[in-house]
Amino acid sequence: MHADLTSSVIFGLGWLYLVLFLMNITWAYRSFQKKGHCKLPEFMTGVDVPTAAFWAIYSSVLLVVSVAHFTGYGSPETFSLRLPDFFKATMDQLMGPVTYFTFSVLLFVLMILLREWLIKPTVAWLFLNGALLFLAASMTDYDFRQIVGKPDNVPIVAMLFIVGFFTWIYFSRAVDNDNRIAEGRPLFENEENEKILVWPDLVYPELICMIVITTILIVWGMVLQAPLEEAASAVKTPNPSKAPWYFLGLQEMLVYFDPWLAGVVYPSVILGGLIALPYIDFNKKGNGYYTFKERWFAVSTFLFGFFPLWIALIVLGTFLRGPNWNIFGIYEYWDVHKVEVLNNVNLSEMFWVYSPWGNGIPAAAPGSGEGMKGLYYLYRELPGFILIGVYLFALPPLMAATIFRKFYHRMGFVRFMVFSNLVLLMISLPIKMLLRWSINLKYIVSIPEWLFNI
Repeated sequence: MHADLTSSVIFGLGWLYLVLFLMNITWAYRSFQKKGHCKLPEFMTGVDVPTAAFWAIYSSVLLVVSVAHFTGYGSPETFSLRLPDFFKATMDQLMGPVTYFTFSVLLFVLMILLREWLIKPTVAWLFLNGALLFLAASMTDYDFRQIVGKPDNVPIVAMLFIVGFFTWIYFSRAVDNDNRIAEGRPLFENEENEKILVWPDLVYPELICMIVITTILIVWGMVLQAPLEEAASAVKTPNPSKAPWYFLGLQEMLVYFDPWLAGVVYPSVILGGLIALPYIDFNKKGNGYYTFKERWFAVSTFLFGFFPLWIALIVLGTFLRGPNWNIFGIYEYWDVHKVEVLNNVNLSEMFWVYSPWGNGIPAAAPGSGEGMKGLYYLYRELPGFILIGVYLFALPPLMAATIFRKFYHRMGFVRFMVFSNLVLLMISLPIKMLLRWSINLKYIVSIPEWLFNI
């Protein structure tokens, strides 16, 4: 057992809370300059109060917490500002794959629906504070620190904040332009469209950015130890053995798909789909300016593939996948002896064995030739082949006749078939994940004799 809190951790968190105090006292000054007010509820007198007062009170609390860390780091055993055990236990119990994926999809839907509210500076600032406070409070847990504080995981934590920031930038610009279009005003990109010279207007800012980034990387390299390990050995492999962070999404797909699908077919389809996008797209709006309403389907589809199906899988593979590739809570100890009972079955087993009409898996008679055995393999997996055929060949015409009728008329047959199959292949990942979690389905088609599994 290790102590959750040490003197160095408490002292370091003191600096983090001090930075939060400086950030929010600056925000309080901004609110004071803008002279914003809010009305208290009736049971609290119902008077108008400057919003700067709330930020000043919150900043004062952060300062007190920072001082408490700076003055109390000498006795970590009695330091009381830490996450309660019941909260950590509850979070660990909820941190299953079903809950995690459902929560990530729900966040994505709320982000789309509430975009006009989320782009408000005060709302975005509240979310930033909430994320930083959650990170600071969670750092009081030893197991959380061991995962998040690994040198090769620190950039991923930073990446989450950077992705959130640039997503907010997009939606703020897109909502602004959507409102401008609705009101008949010029676009933001066209309002101040004065030409500037490459030298010096562009080169100077680029030079400054290069110097700042270089300085950050040098300081980073001096402060944070490089994640170098011992020489690779075939007799001692890491547990868990993980790919680089940018491949963790693909590695997570290996849990649900065979290597030839997750490692070859899907990456090829993704690259081919990106190449085909300019030829599939028929919407000429949104070219050269930010917008959401004029390109809502394209933007929503891209963001669904980017956030729940890529970023969320990277986070899952980085912070939740532990020894033996088991799922662990964010405050849970990574026990190599943890055993997860798995009872995954193939679709052919469900059809031929566990269904009411099942009489056992069909197999060729002993001594049959390879050709006869192959026919029985195909017959055994016939339910899976029928299901895949319906999914890839029957659903596109149905989509063309119903929810994507306008798309079909504007795209034509060939472009629509490419588009619909790309969408169905993307949706197949969450479908396969849900089937694994709900009915323990492993493969829809499984012919291990030919090393062919879907």
